[in-house]
Amino acid sequence: MKNKTAKLILKDGSEYEARSFGVRKSVAGEVVFATGMVGYPEMLTDPSFRGQILVLTYPLVGNYGVPKKENWESDKIQVSGLIVSSYIDTPSHHMSVMTLEKWFKDQGVPLLEIKDTRLLTQKLRQEGVMLGKISVGENNIKFKDPNLRNLVVDVSTKEVLSFGEGKKTIVIIDCGEKKNIISRLLLRGLKVMVVPWDSDVSKFDFPFDGVLISNGPGDPKMAKKTIDNVKKIIKKNIPTLGICLGNQILALALGGTTYKLKFGHRSQNQPVVEHDTKKCYLTTQNHGFAVKKIPKGFKEWFYNANDGTNEGIIHESKPFMSVQFHPEASPGPLDTDFVFDFFLRKAGLLKYKKNEQ
Repeated sequence: MKNKTAKLILKDGSEYEARSFGVRKSVAGEVVFATGMVGYPEMLTDPSFRGQILVLTYPLVGNYGVPKKENWESDKIQVSGLIVSSYIDTPSHHMSVMTLEKWFKDQGVPLLEIKDTRLLTQKLRQEGVMLGKISVGENNIKFKDPNLRNLVVDVSTKEVLSFGEGKKTIVIIDCGEKKNIISRLLLRGLKVMVVPWDSDVSKFDFPFDGVLISNGPGDPKMAKKTIDNVKKIIKKNIPTLGICLGNQILALALGGTTYKLKFGHRSQNQPVVEHDTKKCYLTTQNHGFAVKKIPKGFKEWFYNANDGTNEGIIHESKPFMSVQFHPEASPGPLDTDFVFDFFLRKAGLLKYKKNEQ
């Protein structure tokens, strides 16, 4: 197999020689790392990775190929580029329909093999995620910070979509939602309406029973229209659940603040603790920003067991709540799938079980 060379260049001037397997083009973005051992098809199609060059720490990538499109979390690869330590071109899995190399070439995304991803990850942990670029040939492009623009526009639906035929309806404000969020709600017998990121839900002429603010990429402060519209939702006392970026948007809409983490949380083994019960759960996460100041009337729902950062907020009396992690997983553990049921019961859409508060 003949593979031409390429380079990963970081903003601090460090360079990493690489072998190129995907499409040969130069791209720029924010270089981040994820520590998950499995689930690369779901990770790569997660819209929260928009604008980022992803480094996977698990050394063997490509070994179980790529499944059909219906198993992706969106309709395309969302990362700007992928860095792996050892690319495996001989996949073995009953659901595989193509190699990772073919997928990346078909999708027009660069895929690089850099042997020492351990050293690269250590640098990003110690110094923080940084801007970088994949340089191929003579096309030496400029560094570009994706967080300076509203990335949500790129990944949100452009039209209202309807799923299921349940009697109760949940509206998802699509800031870059993963498909499995819809699936988890459909399994509970709900009708799901997915609407664009800048939709004023309070003016919709169809009936609905609750709102979910989805995950998505970038700095939450850039989604100004979503923040303004969430204020209207809360003012009308519409039951609301936020996931990942939705956690940050809910906080900002009600007077809270957010900040950028040094290197973010991107893995399927992040431990979070429920504040009141002290129960610890393993969660899937993919975010570079977090909630700092919790809004008035809310309290901390979950916190991260590793660094103490906020992992969710909940209103003291009303059905408004959000989590920083992904209760729908995909990939990862389903430890926190109960969050959907908890919200639906608080919203009056599911009955409480005996002895449950």
